[in-house]
Amino acid sequence: MIRINQNYTKLKASYLFSDIAKRVAKYQEENPGADIIRLGIGDVTKPLPDACIRGFQNGVSEMASEDTFRGYGPEQGYAFLREKIAAVDFQEKGADVAPDEIFVSDGAKCDTGNFQELFAQDINIAIPDPVYPVYLDTNVMAGRTGEFIDGRYEGIKYLECKKENNFLPALPDKNESIDLIYLCFPNNPTGTTITKDGLKQWVDYAKENSALILFDAAYEAFVRDSDIPRSIYEIEGAREVAVEFRSFSKTAGFTGTRCGYTVVPKECRVYDENGDETMLHPLWNRRQSTKFNGVSYPVQKAAEAIYSEEGRIQTNALVSYYLKNAELVRMAMTDLGFDLVGGDNSPYIWIDGKGRDSWEFFDLLLTKAGVVCTPGAGFGKCGQGYIRISAFNSRENVEKAMERMGDALK
Repeated sequence: MIRINQNYTKLKASYLFSDIAKRVAKYQEENPGADIIRLGIGDVTKPLPDACIRGFQNGVSEMASEDTFRGYGPEQGYAFLREKIAAVDFQEKGADVAPDEIFVSDGAKCDTGNFQELFAQDINIAIPDPVYPVYLDTNVMAGRTGEFIDGRYEGIKYLECKKENNFLPALPDKNESIDLIYLCFPNNPTGTTITKDGLKQWVDYAKENSALILFDAAYEAFVRDSDIPRSIYEIEGAREVAVEFRSFSKTAGFTGTRCGYTVVPKECRVYDENGDETMLHPLWNRRQSTKFNGVSYPVQKAAEAIYSEEGRIQTNALVSYYLKNAELVRMAMTDLGFDLVGGDNSPYIWIDGKGRDSWEFFDLLLTKAGVVCTPGAGFGKCGQGYIRISAFNSRENVEKAMERMGDALK
């Protein structure tokens, strides 16, 4: 008989954002006239930049002519895009990344979820708490954890990020053997950032312990402080021990068109069952060549346009727009007496609910203010008592939401 992957039964009943959608849908059904402002899920609201639209249109037009039509493209991405990414996102900023170390994909979510396929079942994994659920859930699906007990999965090292440690994960104890480390900066959900010295400690730890760092830099475009690293490859030695994931979703509004990329340096090493060193780059290349047919040509043409002079100006304006929204949220919630982090160098604001349960706070804002946030408990045990507010909406809606929340929370 056909049997299921039993590891799926370990997962919590639903994905966090599905739970939120169901609660909001139920509320709207019961209150059909309610005006809901969504500041929960990190989905952008501004349209694609004009430069990207023209790139998209040009790509579609080329598909209409036999002379310029393209069928299957390279699974790793077209050279014209990979070369622009390497030059602008890394080399201009002093990070050593070559075009053939870049793998264009349909988004950072897919890549961060899929990358764990390359590793043995019995590795020891460290994941921050609170955390973006995909890192954890995909390892549960793969069978690397025990059961879900008291808010956590057995077999995972949780790196607690609390107010007491400025929401930054601490290095594992010296007696703990960790093989795979997930890091995300600027952080989702807390919005916190890390210094170069802080990130260097993780790189050094990985080198000393023959570990690998999966570094999610999906929100690097929001970094405005020159002292904060935008790439882990700004850190000496990182090319040997780190993979970096990036996204065009929040940078240029590609949530609906799907495009991002992963960097796997050719020096990045892992080990076989005998402890012999092997290179990671060809493993990921083989995985993508087998399981992925590449991002569509028109989408890659749209992504290429981000790196034009016009595209860079327009995408920077988009990021600045959302950062201004984040500033408005920070100011409003601070004025209401709430402790918070994030919102500067990040589109997310992490707010202490003053002793409220996360879902209780969520329901209060939904029913009393018509505002959707994300309950912190959905990101892990350490998120209990917090909510995350996203800056991804129109200025008008953010201002209206802050006014409503002020009335509801006074």
